[in-house]
Amino acid sequence: MMSRIRSRDTKPELALRRALRGQGLVGYRCHWKAAAGTPDIAFPGRSVAIFVDGAYWHGHPDYFTFGKSGERWDSKIRRNKARDREVDAVLTAQGWTSFRVWDFEVLDDADRVAARLAGEIRSLPG
Repeated sequence: MMSRIRSRDTKPELALRRALRGQGLVGYRCHWKAAAGTPDIAFPGRSVAIFVDGAYWHGHPDYFTFGKSGERWDSKIRRNKARDREVDAVLTAQGWTSFRVWDFEVLDDADRVAARLAGEIRSLPG
């Protein structure tokens, strides 16, 4: 069952990339391995990493309740959340800015999410 879960080019990622292009943000790399954490979308020239986090897999409180699915899943989600924090810290230490958006936010309104990200990215120095 787990093998059916996509880790790249998901519907939210595709929608966000399309919306970012609509905002005029081009030149990004998808799943760029040269950046810590292999961001879903990376702007190497701007040192910007964007992660589209699945609400369940990254422990959004409205989608994952600790203690409900058993210790195995609680442990998995805790590790995912810790890894997210570690990746963000490494990227920051390397001079990158990272953004994390929830998959359901993108599916609800990719254009709104892209507009917000575009504004934040354009306001960064450099």
